[in-house]
Amino acid sequence: MLTPTDLLRLPYTPDLTEGGIAYAVRSLPYTYDRMSGSLYSRLRRIVGGVAVELAFRRYLGGQDIPFDVKGATPFTEPDRYDVALGGHRCDLKTFIISRRKQISEVRRRPGLLLRAPALIPSDQFASENHRDGDLYIFAFLLGLTTNSQEDIAAARQASQPLYLIHPFDKDWSRPQAWTSMGQMALKSECTEPITVELGGQDSERVFITRSLCLPPLERVSLPPDFYSLSCIHVDRPAEARIGIHSPNRGETQVISPHEWGNIWVYGMDIYLTGYLSHDEFRRRASPIASGSRVFQYSKTQTKNQSVPVADLRPLPELLERVREWAAAQ
Repeated sequence: MLTPTDLLRLPYTPDLTEGGIAYAVRSLPYTYDRMSGSLYSRLRRIVGGVAVELAFRRYLGGQDIPFDVKGATPFTEPDRYDVALGGHRCDLKTFIISRRKQISEVRRRPGLLLRAPALIPSDQFASENHRDGDLYIFAFLLGLTTNSQEDIAAARQASQPLYLIHPFDKDWSRPQAWTSMGQMALKSECTEPITVELGGQDSERVFITRSLCLPPLERVSLPPDFYSLSCIHVDRPAEARIGIHSPNRGETQVISPHEWGNIWVYGMDIYLTGYLSHDEFRRRASPIASGSRVFQYSKTQTKNQSVPVADLRPLPELLERVREWAAAQ
C-alpha cells in the first residue's frame, strides 16, 4: 500500500507543454476520442500526457536510471508504450487535475491523491496488446486549462501563453484520395496583420508546417505542398473571420472568431503515484460505470477498470531495482 512519502513530485516547465503541443498537432488526425467531450479537451489531454512522459524521461535521466524509448508511440500509431524499465514496457496513465480548489488542496496535501482511483478505460484495457509483465504507471498533472472564450480572454489579459488552433475535419485531415490540395489561398478579415501556421502532410505523408502573415483583406497563396491539412494556428486571437480555399477540393473553410481553441496546458506540478503490472491490474481491478463521480472527474465519460491508487506498488522501489539491475550487468 502506498503512503504519501512514496509519491514522486516532478517540477513542471513550459517546455513540457511545448513538447506536448508538438505531438498533439501531429497526432490530430489519428487520435481516438473514447472520452467524448470537445476536441480541444481531447487535445489538452494529449498535451498533458506527453508532457508527463517527457518529465518522467527527464527524471529518469537525472537519476541515472536506464530506460528505453524505442517503442515510444509515433503519432500515427496510438496506444503503444511510452518507455521501458528493466525490460518491462511501461504505459503512463495521466490524469489532469484542473479545478483550482482541488489543485490548491493537493498542493497542500499531496496524500489526497491516495483517495483517487487508478483508471483505465475498459475498451482500451480489453483491446491493448499488452503482455502480463508490462507496467502501468499512474500520474497526476496539476494544471489549469482554458475551457471557454472567457477563459482564453482572461489568460491573455494575464499575459499567459496561448496556443490557438482550429482543427479541420477528416475530409481535409484524412482525405480518402491522396492528392494535392492545390495552391491554397488564405484571406483574413482582421483589421491588423495576423500570422498563421498550417500543419498537415505532404505527398510522402511527412508532417509539414507553413507559416505566413495575412494582411487585412488580401489573398495570400500557398505552394501546393499539402496533401492533407489537419489544423491552423494563429499567433493571437483572431477578432474576425479567416478563410482558406482549396482549389483541388473545391471547398472553402471559413473560421469564425469563436472557432479557435487554446490547447496550452498551464502545468504546475506532476505527481507520479505508483504502478501495477498488466496482470496484477487485471486480477485486482473492478469496474466503474460511465457517469460516475470520482476524485479526478466530476463525471466519467466511459466505463473504466479501477484499482485504488493507495493499493498500487511504490514507484521508488521499482526504480531502485532497475538501477541495481543495470549496475549488475
